[in-house]
Amino acid sequence: MKRKIGFLLFICLIISNLFCQNSPRTDWYKACMQVKNPNIIYDSSYVMIKYPMGDVLADRGVCTDVIIRIYRVMGADLQKLVHEDMKDNFIKYPSQKIWGLSAPDTNIDHRRLPNLMTFFKRNGEVLPITDNPNDYKCGEIVVWDLGNGILHIGMVTLDLSKPIDKRQAIIHNIGYGQVIEDCLFKWKIIGHYRYIPKWEE
Repeated sequence: MKRKIGFLLFICLIISNLFCQNSPRTDWYKACMQVKNPNIIYDSSYVMIKYPMGDVLADRGVCTDVIIRIYRVMGADLQKLVHEDMKDNFIKYPSQKIWGLSAPDTNIDHRRLPNLMTFFKRNGEVLPITDNPNDYKCGEIVVWDLGNGILHIGMVTLDLSKPIDKRQAIIHNIGYGQVIEDCLFKWKIIGHYRYIPKWEE
């Protein structure tokens, strides 16, 4: 009897592992791990980049570049997606109000956080903002207000904070590389989104 129970538990474990290894959340986590790099230099300079699939230098970036690079690993080009939505709906984006622009700019639009927030609201799912860590799942996007008009963005991973809080850690870049750490509730959350490209649905 004990052998049968042990065998059944073993089979269940294998099935569980197979499910986890092939789950969408695991795919997002793998993309996060591929982008993780503490050696990235924080650089918010305006630079000319190609279109589509353009990126700043591989050793440079800001918080939005973390999200852009993760989606690119997953096969989605936010530069192109944001631009295509903006050129048809420019007035609905904050580029004119905040930066005084009169037309989209493929070099910078997708790297500006207010634009990304607008894009995710228009094309993704706006999720509840709560103080329950269980409400934040791997692959979901979180935006914070750091104060003094400074915004920040990151993505939820599968890593858990240590030792006992059991919050899922965030991959982000706030000045010391594309790192994964426990910061979900470190600042005021003002945005919580899920954006799954159509080919992922």
